[in-house]
Amino acid sequence: MPELPEVEAARRAIEEHCLGKKIVKSIIADDSKVVDGVSHKDFEASLNGKTIVAAHRKGKNMWLQLNSPPFPSFQFGMTGAIYIKGVAVTKYKRSSVKDTDEWPSKYSKFFVELNDGLEVSFTDKRRFARVRLLDNPVAVPPISELGPDALLEPMAVDEFHKLLSKKNLGIKALLLDQGFISGIGNWVADEVLYQAKIHPLQSASSMSIEVCGTLLNCINEVTIQCHKFFFFLIFFFSILIGCFIENSLFMSCYGDYTSRLYNLLYKLMLTAVLSLVNGCFIIGGGKSLEKLRGRKLSLSMLVAGRQLTCQNFKNSGEHKLQKKQVNHRKAQLKTPKILKKVLVVMIMMMMNQKGRKMQKLENPK
Repeated sequence: MPELPEVEAARRAIEEHCLGKKIVKSIIADDSKVVDGVSHKDFEASLNGKTIVAAHRKGKNMWLQLNSPPFPSFQFGMTGAIYIKGVAVTKYKRSSVKDTDEWPSKYSKFFVELNDGLEVSFTDKRRFARVRLLDNPVAVPPISELGPDALLEPMAVDEFHKLLSKKNLGIKALLLDQGFISGIGNWVADEVLYQAKIHPLQSASSMSIEVCGTLLNCINEVTIQCHKFFFFLIFFFSILIGCFIENSLFMSCYGDYTSRLYNLLYKLMLTAVLSLVNGCFIIGGGKSLEKLRGRKLSLSMLVAGRQLTCQNFKNSGEHKLQKKQVNHRKAQLKTPKILKKVLVVMIMMMMNQKGRKMQKLENPK
């Protein structure tokens, strides 16, 4: 799901490659669910002949400033993404648009061709994004309802502490509230809290001004650095986990990739390893505890070296998480050892499976 780093990467790509260029052709999808409040024909007519002057972002929303209003605005939703033909905006292991696919993509909702031949497309495979045409994007929802941007509008420590003291809810849930601070999503919040050594369920109003200062510094550091590191981390572990499950005994026992069990194992293992890396990856948030009760929560806590609060998986939904059970410093010291063992087991299983395949090729029955 796109968060601040993805949207900021898209904004910077447009700023670098598209400013000062005129739109000579536009294709807007006839999709009223994504293209909000205007027909695709009127949208196209309002773009043609205009020049892109600037690209702006607030939170997870981006808009293009043209030489005259109205301006196209993009709310990325779950799978929204900006693509520029011939330019790597963001690179993922899995992408809705590949270099070999048709262009513009069948998932394209907004497509423009510029006067130098450059082509830009906004795609949305799952159709949760919103594309709007607005005279003043910052004056109307959703942008007008957003809190200060986590990257562009950092708060002072005193102001931040004063705001937190009025909020009697878990700190992670508060960070995910776009009306409080915009741009922070699930994985950014997890990384921020891990770096700050703050429990995700700690009440925001109970935090001292020193802790607030540490948290604010971590928000600033993570939002600046995350796009340089975390994409590689997700990419790397996705490959490792995929290889591990593909070559494991579960595949030989339970069949093809489309099996329900295979998909469940993949999700559980990916959650577990990400929990291992991030410490408190899946704990906290507004609704995440309800969604992650059961095997997923128990497994991730188990791998991260934490004591379960229930006797078995069936009762894990009734657990009562206690703050004393979470020791970030201890988890941080244990992580490299556990991670090393996990990687060694993966590599050994992959080599063993490869050896078996080679034997079958050499000695066919």
